[in-house]
Amino acid sequence: MDRRNSIKSLLLGSVAGGLAIHGCAPKEEQNLSLPEAPKLTGDFGRTPEEKELIEKLNKEQFFNEHELSTIAVLCNLILPPNEEFGGPLDAEVPQFIEFMAKDVPELQTDLRGGLMWLDHESNRRNGTEFKTTEEAKQKEILDEIAFYDAKIPMREQPMEVQFFSLMRNLTLTGYYTSEKGIADLGYVGNMPNVWNGVPEDVLQQHGVAYEEEWLAKCIDQSKRGIIAEWDDKGNLLT
Repeated sequence: MDRRNSIKSLLLGSVAGGLAIHGCAPKEEQNLSLPEAPKLTGDFGRTPEEKELIEKLNKEQFFNEHELSTIAVLCNLILPPNEEFGGPLDAEVPQFIEFMAKDVPELQTDLRGGLMWLDHESNRRNGTEFKTTEEAKQKEILDEIAFYDAKIPMREQPMEVQFFSLMRNLTLTGYYTSEKGIADLGYVGNMPNVWNGVPEDVLQQHGVAYEEEWLAKCIDQSKRGIIAEWDDKGNLLT
């Protein structure tokens, strides 16, 4: 099982700025074009105050271009894209993280500080900023902050560990709540299934049985998509 499938399995089982250092010599940047930041539309039952706040946040910008590019690289490392469903960039996860940073200001210090740490650490080790460092060396840095002692509260972990844990959570949340991520999971929502009634051995165990008339009304699979109707006395009509 590859890392992407492992992450998806974990999700299913549980549910579920930049620092430019003088003198560095970055290699050619990866071509990671970011789509325009999404604008939330529709009412979705929101109050006028909530809609006003969303409109205000959509007009603001927290991360700069360098930070967003670094976030894009990091998201793809956390959850590699696949050919069928794409990946975090296709699901506009960097823009989701941008929105969350504005909507929950408490996240801003950890996110921006973590991005600066990544660039500092990458420059210290490799002489290049994180987003332009070769992937193998990027993973070497991330491997050191991706695993931690779960017995220690997260707020007592090193800053860089807290940052990566937050980024991992935001990446998976952003992707698997998007249209592409939901399709990747194979989730189709509530669907009428085929039910043939209580098994015969269970009925016998309790000394009961179905009446043929009720079987014809209640367990007709050709009508399983039809909503039942009842009269005022509680009798089943259809």
